[in-house]
Amino acid sequence: MTAIFRRLALTGLGVALGACATKAAPPTQRYALGMARADYRDYAGAKANPCDAEPRWLSDELTAVNGLLSRFLQDTEAPQQAQQAALLQEATRTLPPVLKVHEGTLAALQQCGFRRSGAFPEIARRGAELLKATQARLAEAPAALEAAALGEARKRWQEEAPQREATARGSWCADKPQVGQALLYYARQDAEGRTEWRFCDGLRVEQPANGAPQLVEPEGLSARDRRRIQPQRYLDAARDFPPEEVDRQPTRVPAKETAPESASGGNG
Repeated sequence: MTAIFRRLALTGLGVALGACATKAAPPTQRYALGMARADYRDYAGAKANPCDAEPRWLSDELTAVNGLLSRFLQDTEAPQQAQQAALLQEATRTLPPVLKVHEGTLAALQQCGFRRSGAFPEIARRGAELLKATQARLAEAPAALEAAALGEARKRWQEEAPQREATARGSWCADKPQVGQALLYYARQDAEGRTEWRFCDGLRVEQPANGAPQLVEPEGLSARDRRRIQPQRYLDAARDFPPEEVDRQPTRVPAKETAPESASGGNG
């Protein structure tokens, strides 16, 4: 009977200790970033020691977070596309707490007796590498996001330029404009600083970034129409056109819900 009671007592103690260990284990947390997912435990936050964890489970958790960071770095290497920029923006808001937990667990792993066994040496090396690269990527995120937004604004500006010009022409020009009137309806400056002023009668004034303005006549003008043209009138109209009304490529990210920098008008 004594032996039976002893076995029962030992069994009960084992169950009690197991229950305590289960109760003290940090809860599993799931983090998602884009298409990547990772389950991990915040040992430091729960005042628990990862060295007391089941090594196989700890290995899986650390590997999962390493994999998520690797995919994040790959997917945000060049965030020119809207989807990549959105992923980087989301990461700046949600990823830092996960990085802090991962960094703490990897540091605590160095005190574990199993740190040199199995895949743990490679997990620790790779984790430290990914942490450093991810922290650098997040530090660069504001500048990268601004550049991506500016690139998108410039692309939109270029795509919408023909419509802006057509709208200006419809507002300022007659159906059959007379050659020689020098009625200016639209001006645009490209990324290289070349400015072009367009007139209702088809003539235009062009000026390179560091050059003098020149009048350009359309092909097919009759001799009678050429006699009507007074070049200085066109050059003066281009010179007097308000600089703030020139349709320019954006040089900064437009405010949300605001159209790209552009304007048009008429004078002459």
